[in-house]
Amino acid sequence: MRFVRQEASHLHRKRAKLLTSALRSFLRYVRYRGKTKLDLAAAVPAVANWSMSSIPRAIAAEQVLQLLVSIDRRTAMGRRDYAILLLLARLGLRSGEVVSLELEDIDWNAGKLSVRGKSGQRSELPLPAEVGEAIAAYLRRGRPASTSRRVFLRAKAPNRGFRGASGVGSIVRHRLQRTRLDTPTRGAHQFRHGLATQMLRQGASLDEIGEVLGHHNPQTTTIYTKVDLDALRSLALPWPGGVR
Repeated sequence: MRFVRQEASHLHRKRAKLLTSALRSFLRYVRYRGKTKLDLAAAVPAVANWSMSSIPRAIAAEQVLQLLVSIDRRTAMGRRDYAILLLLARLGLRSGEVVSLELEDIDWNAGKLSVRGKSGQRSELPLPAEVGEAIAAYLRRGRPASTSRRVFLRAKAPNRGFRGASGVGSIVRHRLQRTRLDTPTRGAHQFRHGLATQMLRQGASLDEIGEVLGHHNPQTTTIYTKVDLDALRSLALPWPGGVR
């Protein structure tokens, strides 16, 4: 017990769970070999790991606006980064979904975007005018000539699509560093959380949020019920003995 408390205190939850699992396996082996008759494995405490125990770290709407305004759209790179950030902020796309977008995925006439989700399934999203205009501006006056069908290409040769989601993550980090905004994280996923938070505060249902974010399991969307702290305060029971 003392060993687990000491070691787990400076480990991530997942690493701590691996530690206790390995310790139980070792103690079962010791018993199997006859070194002890006691079931010492049963004495190893479990590491608490509640589902969806954290609160989504969402970038604020004002910070998104400041970030977008800071981008110089007179340059090719600026047009590309502006369009990418709009896809993250207005449609809540994952980095990998932005990277894998191809020219055929945009239906300009119908105003729709076909997105490849995490599981490989496709979903169609409405293409807001603001986002469509930003993508069109990049395609016309920013995207270098290339045989690649990817929408977004690297700014430097060779002119091809990003190798993976880390390319979008680098753009986000670079833009945040330049603006020196104090955002919850330096990653791209905070835009997805920010969109869901804004939708919830504007009265959208969890089903509607889940549909936009492409959640196949409704339970995944319920984590956003934690972000509206003002609404949650109205449901909280008074603390016995009053406030201290």
